Amino acid sequence: FFNQRGCVLFMNKKNIENLSAAIKGIAHPLRLQIVMGLLHKKNCNVNTMSEKLGIPQPSVSQHLTILKNCKVISGERTGNQICYFLSNDDIRKMLMAVAETV
Repeated sequence: FFNQRGCVLFMNKKNIENLSAAIKGIAHPLRLQIVMGLLHKKNCNVNTMSEKLGIPQPSVSQHLTILKNCKVISGERTGNQICYFLSNDDIRKMLMAVAETV
């Protein structure tokens, strides 16, 4: 979606739909907070997120499912825990650009 200078490249309909779904996924304030945390922390499990955000673990899990479904984050199992990380490079670049201006 972006070239090395951060300029938007021509996108076909499928790419536009994927980017739109990802942006919709992070549009909720709590999900944006989760994604911004993963932008800086690199990976984190649901219990740590729940503790840091001050909300119940089931609520965090529901938001993580939405972010996974729109392909913004992924998770890797480590023992009995899943460590989540920001897996969408286009969203990462976009959020880094936004964070620089705020």
